[in-house]
This record gives sequence, C-alpha cells and structure tokens, in this order.
Amino acid sequence: MCLAIPAKIISIDELTDTAIVAVEGVKKEISLALVEGVSVGNYVLVHVGYALNTISPQEAEKTLVLMAQAGLTVLEQKEDVGDDVA
Repeated sequence: MCLAIPAKIISIDELTDTAIVAVEGVKKEISLALVEGVSVGNYVLVHVGYALNTISPQEAEKTLVLMAQAGLTVLEQKEDVGDDVA
C-alpha cells in the first residue's frame, strides 16, 4: 500500500523544478516534475519525494486529521493546515 501525505508548498525553485513543503512543522525538498501550475501556498500530495497532485486546503486538513486519528501522524500545529480556510 502506498501513502501520499498532503503538504503545503512554502517555496519553489523554478531552475530545479523542486519545492520546499511543510507538514506538521517538518520541511522537505520535493520534485515538482509530475505537477504543473503549482505555486507557493498550494497543497500537494507527496509520495517518495514527488508531488503527485494538487489538493485543496480543506481536503488537506481533512486528510491530516484522519491520519492523526489513525495514529499515523500527530497534528501539532493545526494552523499550518487550515490557515487558508475561510
């Protein structure tokens, strides 16, 4: 079984087609080779270092909450996930 985790893009390096994403306070460099038209502030599903798809902030929050309830993650800073949600 594969698991992709929602993460928020906090910076993009256009020259290398990579981004820095954050989830639960952890930052990681990922490849954007498989997605188009993303920008800082967007959420993406990340699997093995690649952004697979974009995801809405609402869906990212729901997914992270479900993952925390299942014991897969610990939501420490909920404001990081839902700060864009109106």
